[in-house]
Amino acid sequence: MNKITSLDDLRKMKQNMANNLSIREKSTDPEKMTQIRVAMATCGIAAGARATMNAFVDKIEKDKVPAIVTQTGCMGFCYAEPTVEIRVPGKEPVVFGHVDAAKAVEIVDKYIVKGELIDGILPVSFQTIEEHENK
Repeated sequence: MNKITSLDDLRKMKQNMANNLSIREKSTDPEKMTQIRVAMATCGIAAGARATMNAFVDKIEKDKVPAIVTQTGCMGFCYAEPTVEIRVPGKEPVVFGHVDAAKAVEIVDKYIVKGELIDGILPVSFQTIEEHENK
């Protein structure tokens, strides 16, 4: 536990605890909320996923967007890290690649809030050769 040396330290601790409680409270019914899953495997972290995750958390808290940000393991798109899966209720999940802090803000503003499609979506409709030939 961190040592509290000032009133400012205590306020920061209180804010962190409030944020953690908010995430826990929201997660009791996650299927009714927009879910933002940031891939935090080794390759994602090396590519900057921590900054991406922090940008999402800051943006949804600042704008009071009803969403929950969580981390997940490898999504299999190592070439496009940091990757983020967005699950908006009633829509198919979408995976974005090369998501930095600026792209995170754009995803929240345009895709999550306004429902607009934006660049950066990774194709997830992978098919084997056999599946493709049988169509």
